[in-house]
Amino acid sequence: MATRDAVVEALKQVTDPASGTNIVDGGVMRALTVEADKVSFVLEIAPDQATAMEPVRAEAEARVKALGVPQVSAMMTAHSAKAPPELKPLRKPAAPQGPQAVPGVDRIIAVASGKGGVGKSTVAANLAAALAAEGRRVGLLDADVYGPSQPRMLGVSGRPASPDGKTILPLRAHGVTMMSMGLMVEDGKAVVWRGPMLIGALQQMMNQVDWGGLDVLIVDMPPGTGDVQLTLSQKFMVDGAVIVSTPQDVALLDARKGMDMFRQLSVPILGMIENMSTHICSKCGYEEHVFGHGGVAAEAAKLSVPLLAEVPLHLDIRLGGDGGVPVVVSAPESAQAAAFFDVARRLVQAGHA
Repeated sequence: MATRDAVVEALKQVTDPASGTNIVDGGVMRALTVEADKVSFVLEIAPDQATAMEPVRAEAEARVKALGVPQVSAMMTAHSAKAPPELKPLRKPAAPQGPQAVPGVDRIIAVASGKGGVGKSTVAANLAAALAAEGRRVGLLDADVYGPSQPRMLGVSGRPASPDGKTILPLRAHGVTMMSMGLMVEDGKAVVWRGPMLIGALQQMMNQVDWGGLDVLIVDMPPGTGDVQLTLSQKFMVDGAVIVSTPQDVALLDARKGMDMFRQLSVPILGMIENMSTHICSKCGYEEHVFGHGGVAAEAAKLSVPLLAEVPLHLDIRLGGDGGVPVVVSAPESAQAAAFFDVARRLVQAGHA
């Protein structure tokens, strides 16, 4: 399988005749998706450049195929003439109303944690890809505005297009329809916003993204109990929350607060996931509980909520997140992927996804 870096390097050999630079650095190549046996990308051009750019498109496709990729999809689009709407708060606050459904979305599941660093985004990415592998129509919204990581974890890049300047067209990878603030800002640029800006951006990403028809929308929440959690629960019909925690007490203290917040907002807790539960030495097979063990199981039993999975601490999971190919895609038969597939199947069987 060609790596994402290899594909990018191959595309950098293709020159855009209009600018004289390569199509990657010149921003012509967008929405790159690298999967196990398929690579797809878009060349964003002016409407009158279709004929002149066809040789460029053909060369880009040929260079990627030369890497041994069985299936390459290179399309040209003129959507970039109208940029997606700027994410900002509404000038006038909306009239008070109860939670609303998102058009085309059957169910919404929040993946949340009480504190950062427990692997919540990793769980969200793998859960979304596992549900897609189970045949569900899945969306993933990266609502962690200050620290969006889903573009990297799903291997997605490029600014989303907009056909009318209002509707935002999400990107796709590994069978998952994805939208993230990380796609709307420059790489490395911090989002310095107060609460009203966050609320406005979240509402726009929920309502103005063309999600299409989804069985379930997974929302990767920021850690804690702040404005994004309150807005999502109060403005939209959230079917339930999955709480992610590591086994140690300091993480469980914050996880309890997160669950209490969802209960106050009448959002059902679908279950808990213990991440980094155990580590198996790749050299000798010795099992070690680096962060302790069983803390999440005990907490789930105490609160009468299901323990959905115990996810191991494994190098392949980390490599999958950094490389843009979740472990459920890169190694679906592995023991570490099995934990995520178990959660996906349990959610489907319970009617939550």
